[in-house]
Order: sequence, then structure tokens, then C-alpha cells
Amino acid sequence: MNGTELLADRFEEHRGHLRAVAYRMLGSLAEAEDAVQETWLKLSRTDAADIHNLGGWLTTVVGRVCLDLLRSRTVRREDPLDDTFVPDPVIRPLTPSDPEQEALQADSVGLALLVVLETLEPAERLTFVLHDMFAVPFDDIASILERSPAATRQLASRARRRVQGAAPSAEPDLGRQRQVVEAFLAASRAGDFEALLAVLHPDIVLRVDSGVLAGGAAASKLVRGAKAVAGQAMMFRQFAPFAQLALVNGEIGLLHAHEGQLQSVMGVTVVDGRIVRMQILADPERLAGLDVPGATG
Repeated sequence: MNGTELLADRFEEHRGHLRAVAYRMLGSLAEAEDAVQETWLKLSRTDAADIHNLGGWLTTVVGRVCLDLLRSRTVRREDPLDDTFVPDPVIRPLTPSDPEQEALQADSVGLALLVVLETLEPAERLTFVLHDMFAVPFDDIASILERSPAATRQLASRARRRVQGAAPSAEPDLGRQRQVVEAFLAASRAGDFEALLAVLHPDIVLRVDSGVLAGGAAASKLVRGAKAVAGQAMMFRQFAPFAQLALVNGEIGLLHAHEGQLQSVMGVTVVDGRIVRMQILADPERLAGLDVPGATG
């Protein structure tokens, strides 16, 4: 095995970690893969003998690549991201089939948190993801941002306040999550408005991302309040029989498929026995690019 092959093997040991960092930074599975590949290209052009901590070096490089991508998004985008955007969901079966999937689920980040991360400035997002999620020292993050460690700490503090104020802490027990989601699904199938209200938090927020081409009742929307969200569930109750449970970003969620074609993915956040957030991706173009393993259970 030559030096390039040895380096490639060492890189593969870190690929899962780098993908996790990039996904949290970008909220896009395809862009995360691109960032990981760019990190490999940078490593392959570097004298690895000079790298004393390969994992730390790779994390710093993938963070810098993602920061550049976020900044280029900001430059390209004429209008700010609207309130209906839903990041790419990660879908897994309810029962993990291998240790790698178990590790992915243990390290999952909910869609509700990813939505909040989309509202942060690129430097804030980098600092929050690297420090608060992956314990990267402020000195290392400061070198990426070309700021002082003190300024970087301030960025992290500001990002943390925004995240804590907007992202609810989900119920950690998957069994309890499942009970609530199954109650919602049963009420939807039965068209039971009162039962829907019982399982929805009064201040629930529903976000539907249907893409730019959808119109009418199926268009992208932001809906607030239990009665309004229950009304949406009643309006689309004919699709409830096609729903199936799956893990969506490590939390119990729903897939809607009809005649073998995925129609939507719903991420659900449960707090104290009620649903407080629903994030639905129904954009056909983006759904077509998702990896959907066997998800029934």
C-alpha cells in the first residue's frame, strides 16, 4: 500500500465525523458531501507528515470550506431565506440495522434545531457548530475566522442565546415520542379535530417547504397555533393512510409515500407529551435526492 492509499485510509476513519460537521454547518446532504470531498482534496495536496493531529486538522479544514460555502450563499441570494425553508432530513429505519446507523442516530440533530441554525450568520453558525456541538477550542475557531479568541467567544455566546430561545428541547425518549406521533396519526386518519388539539401544543409551529412550483393548498407555508395546524391536518387527512413512522433526524417522524413514490417527510418535535414543531419537506425535486432506507416499523 503506497502513501496515498495509507492517507486515504486514514481520511476514511474521519469521514463520518466530517460529514456530521458539514451537515450541521450547511443543512444540505449534497453540499455536505461536497465539503467532505473538498477537504480530502486539500489533504491530498498537503504534506501529511507536518500534520500532528489529523482529526483536528480535518475538522478545521472542513469548517473553513463550509464557511466559504455559507458566505457564497449569502452573496448569491438576493432575498433572505424565507420562513418556510426546511433543511434536508436524514431518514433512518426505526430499528437500526448496523452499528454505524446506531452511531448516526446517537449523534443526530433535530430538524427544528437545523431550522434555527439557518437563521444564524455564517460566522455564528461556524462557532456554534464547532464549539458547542464538537468541542473545538475557541483558539482553533478564531484562526478560521481570522478573529481574536475573545471575539469568537462573543460570537458563540450570541449564537447560543439565539438557538436556546428558538429551538425547543425535545423529549429524549423515543418510546414517548412514538406514542405522541402515533396519537397524532390516528387522530388525522379519523378526522378527529378534538383529538388533534389534544396532541398539539397551543403554540405549535408548522413549517411546510413544498418548493417554488407548488401552489394552492399545497404551497409552502408557515402555520402557527394548534387550531390552525389541526385544520391543516384535517384538510390533508386523505393522505394519512399512506403515512409510516421513521426516524427523521433521530426523532420519530413520518414519511408519506404513495405508489412507491415519496410525497413528503415530516420531522416532529415532542415536548412534554405534545407536538411543538412540525417540519415538512414536500419539494419533489429535493425529495428525489434523499436516501430513504426501509422505514416501516
